[in-house]
Amino acid sequence: MIESEPRPLSPEMFHDPDCSERAQPVRVGGKWTAMVLRCLEDGQPRRFSELRVPLHWITPKVLTETLRAMERDGFVTRTVHDENPPRVEYALTALGRSLLEPLDTACAWARAHVPDITEARAAYEEGRTSA
Repeated sequence: MIESEPRPLSPEMFHDPDCSERAQPVRVGGKWTAMVLRCLEDGQPRRFSELRVPLHWITPKVLTETLRAMERDGFVTRTVHDENPPRVEYALTALGRSLLEPLDTACAWARAHVPDITEARAAYEEGRTSA
């Protein structure tokens, strides 16, 4: 039997009108988004300074950018209270809450496959150093 050549990839493969780049939740895969989701999952609105406690290794600038992107994508609300000084709180929206279950699934998958990932990384590094 003669094997046929694989079909070339279409330049239009990502031009599905039902999954346009405007609808893709790019920020879901952002480096810090999942951690911010975890910080807000209990339903309590949190101030920026409260979020900084568990996320202390994230610079204020990057945390601000992450929160703005999450607000833009509809995952969090930002509420400014008319006080002096102004008090700003962040909370998950229904859309943001809908990400918690897939996040739980991804975390469970990662925990279950840590040995496989570690082994694959070690084999990769071994192959790179011996080449």
